[in-house]
Amino acid sequence: MRFDAVAGWRDAFGIYLQPRPLTLLLLGFSSGLPLFLVFGTLSYWLREAGVDRSTIGFVSWVALAYAFKWVWAPLVDRLHIPLLAGLLGRRRSWLLLAQLAIAAGLAGMAASDPQVDLHRLVRLAVLVAFASATQDIVIDAFRIESGGSRLQAAMAATYMIGYRLAMIVAGAGVLWLAAWVDPDESTYQQAPWHVAYLAMAALMGVGILTTLLVSEPHPPARPPAEATHEPVFITGLPGWLKPVVSWIWAAVLSPFIDFFGRYGWLALLVLALIATYRISDIVLGVIANVFYVDMGFTKTEVANVTKVFGVAMTLLGAVVGGVLVNRLGVMRILFAGALLVAVTNLLFAVLANVGASVPLLIGVVAMDNLAGGLATAAFVAYLSALTNVQYSATQYALFSSLMLLFPKVLGGFSGVIVDQIGYQRFFVLVSLMGVPVLVLVWLAGRYTRLEAREDDA
Repeated sequence: MRFDAVAGWRDAFGIYLQPRPLTLLLLGFSSGLPLFLVFGTLSYWLREAGVDRSTIGFVSWVALAYAFKWVWAPLVDRLHIPLLAGLLGRRRSWLLLAQLAIAAGLAGMAASDPQVDLHRLVRLAVLVAFASATQDIVIDAFRIESGGSRLQAAMAATYMIGYRLAMIVAGAGVLWLAAWVDPDESTYQQAPWHVAYLAMAALMGVGILTTLLVSEPHPPARPPAEATHEPVFITGLPGWLKPVVSWIWAAVLSPFIDFFGRYGWLALLVLALIATYRISDIVLGVIANVFYVDMGFTKTEVANVTKVFGVAMTLLGAVVGGVLVNRLGVMRILFAGALLVAVTNLLFAVLANVGASVPLLIGVVAMDNLAGGLATAAFVAYLSALTNVQYSATQYALFSSLMLLFPKVLGGFSGVIVDQIGYQRFFVLVSLMGVPVLVLVWLAGRYTRLEAREDDA
């Protein structure tokens, strides 16, 4: 009996060695690289350049591009890029186009200086965020179309490993490079950030090379849901108008009709859960780097503890989360992850009270990131299970956009809130935001049911 249990756990971990999870590792790296460069690391750069906290909070709204990607997801889902689609396939052609745009935008940011022209830097950050959100749309569809329910948690975990490794590079790597090039950290210099961001632009080559080498996914064909069948009135439209309306119905409206048709009024419960599940860590994340600067931590301390050790803890949480989801189911781990995130966010209030203690920072980052990794792996598996593979890009873009929209908007005011109530009360407030999430997870687990899909492999 004991041997069977050990073999079962060994087989559970062996799922990570399959080709598609390994592919998602590399695509995850490409996906994770731009986020910090227009969000966390950018806020550190701006603060060092003398930009005030409130402005930095509002600049974080650049990341709202990720929250509105559902708007253009139908185009990505259905539109074939001329020439490129014939050479690479629909998904890979969109991937390549997005990755080239990200690299160009990062190179432009490298040549910018927030003290000279903050608006130019923000415009380029918007370009990078838009292209990065487009890349995420395609990678999410690629992942969903590459395997069924059993593989989704494993692919989510390897994707997150690649994503977090990229965050080490885009977080700690940028700070290390900037510190190495910077002749005097007591005064602001643009040159260190120029070198660091230019290096990040070059590293987008990892994603570009992966896109050129991997194969296009071929999900099984499935008939459309009854609710999404083309209505009769379209057949009576004039010849020039019919194909336009038919495309809008199939590409834009059908994914949403399908989702509400499957869940009915309970779709509102699911959407409420999606919109709030990550509220605690996203709102906290907006101000985290500013908090480290204000506490007096050095670039090297922040890089080593939060961007390397912290990311390692996130990866551990992601791997454990992927295995636990495979063994125990999505909803149980989804609840556990939400609870752990809310509790561990309270530790930042303790750090704010103690001050610049590196040992305490290590402990806080370890607990918070471990919880965040486990929660995110479960949440990605949950979103994937909600998605109909026929509308994978559009539906997952809707879910992941909704996940970011409210927290990102609220996070934009984080600098103002901290100015009003201080860091300690702010972190307590952020932790309390996770309490309603626990109620929503319990309700969703009780009243909704995830649809199982057969693995393609």
